[in-house]
Amino acid sequence: MVNPLKNLTKKEWGIWVGSLLIISLTSILSQTHSLLTLIAAWIGITSLIFAAKGNVWAQILMIIFSVLYGIISWQFQYWGEMITYLGMTMPMAIWSTITWIKNPAKNGREVAIQRLTKRHMTGIAFFGIIVTIASYYILKAFHTPNLVFSTISITTSFVAATLTMLRSSYYALGYAANDIVLIILWGLASIENPVYISVLINFVIFLFNDMYGFICWRRREAASGEAPSN
Repeated sequence: MVNPLKNLTKKEWGIWVGSLLIISLTSILSQTHSLLTLIAAWIGITSLIFAAKGNVWAQILMIIFSVLYGIISWQFQYWGEMITYLGMTMPMAIWSTITWIKNPAKNGREVAIQRLTKRHMTGIAFFGIIVTIASYYILKAFHTPNLVFSTISITTSFVAATLTMLRSSYYALGYAANDIVLIILWGLASIENPVYISVLINFVIFLFNDMYGFICWRRREAASGEAPSN
């Protein structure tokens, strides 16, 4: 629970501030910008920067982001996104907060990284299939727009949230995959309503930050050798 701002490098300050500026300018230039979307984006970007550092505040901010993003999704009737973030991402972010606090790295400034075992991967695959099938039929019953992509979004969100809870460096790749799906979803939404163009831009920025997070975790894992096979 150390101050996450203390350990940011100059490059990370640049990425963080640059991302916030791009998102803010996109929102201001949009004739139909949404303050709620802007605030959610600020919180989401900050969470990703802290996650790249392995700081538990990332998960606390993700809880807040999940609530706000759930509201935004509800407004466009993207029931899959709303259900995913309020019913899955938020609870798993709470769980991840607990596991990250309980498993600090040796330096005490960040979470310890864990390597995935065959049991982990089998469990993710098994429950991922169940989540995908169940989500498809639930979303279909709600007449969710863009059903296939909405279902894929839930699957990638589940995988990403699970990898985060497991403290795997591949969590960021899971979220990057989810970002790509969301770029498609909100791109389609923007065609119907330009107000969601800012949401689309947000996830493009999120994709960049998630890839940076993956690089950071892999570098830390290689340098410290702290990830035991459990």
